[in-house]
Amino acid sequence: MSDNRRVGQVKEVTSLSNPIVKDIRALAMKKFRDQQNAFMAEGLKLVIDALDLGWTIRTLVFAKAQRGNPTVEKIAARTVAAGGLVLEASEKVLGAITRRDNPQMVVGVFQQRWAALKDIRPADGDVWIALDRVRDPGNLGTVIRTADAVGAKGVILVGETTDPFSVETVRATMGSVFAVPVARAGVEAFLAWRKGVQATFVGTHLKGSVDYRTVDYAKRPVVLVMGNEQQGLPDELAASCDALIRIPQAGRADSLNLAVATGVALYEIRRHALPVVGKDEN
Repeated sequence: MSDNRRVGQVKEVTSLSNPIVKDIRALAMKKFRDQQNAFMAEGLKLVIDALDLGWTIRTLVFAKAQRGNPTVEKIAARTVAAGGLVLEASEKVLGAITRRDNPQMVVGVFQQRWAALKDIRPADGDVWIALDRVRDPGNLGTVIRTADAVGAKGVILVGETTDPFSVETVRATMGSVFAVPVARAGVEAFLAWRKGVQATFVGTHLKGSVDYRTVDYAKRPVVLVMGNEQQGLPDELAASCDALIRIPQAGRADSLNLAVATGVALYEIRRHALPVVGKDEN
């Protein structure tokens, strides 16, 4: 950004005691994310993706070493135009914000965005994932990333779950948190919503009697219901499903990791219900 553009629009911060830096660091804690309705995303690509997808940026932080980088200057100008704050920070400050020894050179603070469950009305070919009490940020982030990869429409968090806007979850999504709608609901609200939705509800269950490869997923929209990492799908959610599927295992392990099982099921559902996309899977 040219010198005349920088005046009054870019603040230089070098102290960890700076109140703005303290507020950003506090976003590591859920109660502050909830209070501020905000969260942090690390990396130039994620920030650009978020801006391109229309997310509201509140603060952009970039390293001094990025001064003069045309791409960083462009997103700084976009942040200012959107009413956000731009900070030029020392690497020490960036390391403290991200809690990393080798921090990303660009960090964005964005306003949270939730999908409303009442507005979700799956159409033919749509696939949604409902996650019951998911606990692990890595699992949730990987499910959101996989949902993005297969072209699923979004994720519904049921009950008390880990926060999709935690730093760990956002990292695990690799930016897909900005592309995949996420809704949240208590069990009762989810079951009430389920009654009014014309879709096939499929749950994975250790006691499932149906091989996941034998279900016809093409008849109606699909809601894939996945249970908690430790306890699996509770009875009340299992009872709401049209089919309880199982993923056969040949080795000694008695279960799959939640994110892996979700990915396996999603790609089978996609084979039936989702249109072929234009990019090859990696």
